[in-house]
Amino acid sequence: MEIRKIGVVGAGQMGSGIAQVAAQAGYEVVLRDLEQGYLERGLAGIRRSLGKLLEKGKLDQSAHDGALSRIHPTLELRDLADCDLVVEAIVEHEPTKLELLRELDALLKPQALLASNTSSIPITRLAAATGRPERFIGMHFMNPVPLMELVEVIRGYLTSQETSAAVVAAARRMGKTPVEVNDYPGFVANRILLPMLNEAIQCVMEGVGEPEAIDTIMKLGMNHPMGPLTLADFIGLDTCLSVMEVLHQGLGDDKYRPSPLLRKMVQAGLLGRKSGRGFYRYDEKGNKIG
Repeated sequence: MEIRKIGVVGAGQMGSGIAQVAAQAGYEVVLRDLEQGYLERGLAGIRRSLGKLLEKGKLDQSAHDGALSRIHPTLELRDLADCDLVVEAIVEHEPTKLELLRELDALLKPQALLASNTSSIPITRLAAATGRPERFIGMHFMNPVPLMELVEVIRGYLTSQETSAAVVAAARRMGKTPVEVNDYPGFVANRILLPMLNEAIQCVMEGVGEPEAIDTIMKLGMNHPMGPLTLADFIGLDTCLSVMEVLHQGLGDDKYRPSPLLRKMVQAGLLGRKSGRGFYRYDEKGNKIG
């Protein structure tokens, strides 16, 4: 199947990034969210990102303008009806995703492909909510999408080879390296990453070290570009908690139990950069304060 038009549902950090790289690759893109303010923030982020690429000489003016012109924002789900591929990139909350996927399944043309950008929820379970499990797949982009090369491609139990091949080709056209993995909770990236972040949070709770000390040790001792607590703030502590809960419930092993401190911080609304406070404090532009 040839993919010409891509829909993205969710104009947050991940969805806007996916829309940007798809538009840069020459696809027509319909970007949908629930409120005009969300769309405007997403589009502003895309303009900033493309502007930086233009300044650095990684895009010329024609490519910059062309990418922007191919992104069509909307508040109406029905505007995605003629898309060949729709990528769901909303909150990491299974009931909310299932409700959206049922709506999309009823709306899209029979041959259209559906993909989820979920970072942890089993693809087979999401696909079962639709009438097109053979045309349903996981397409897990990394954050920030315009800069990160990897896309995890996850086939559900009934995903067809044709669907997988089409999505792999689309990811490559977007300049990404697609890596196919099997359908287990957390897949590969987050099954390995999130327990490490969770353990760093547990170290804070137990008083093993202050956040800055833990981050510095992991950066200097393990050559990580970003400390685990800074990364958790960047991802969003609510998202980290959601992934850990999926791992704990899906794999049934207490080594995946979310740290009580992580749960308490989310309950307090300390979600990281997006809320202005997590393990660190942030200004309106997302820069660390102090």
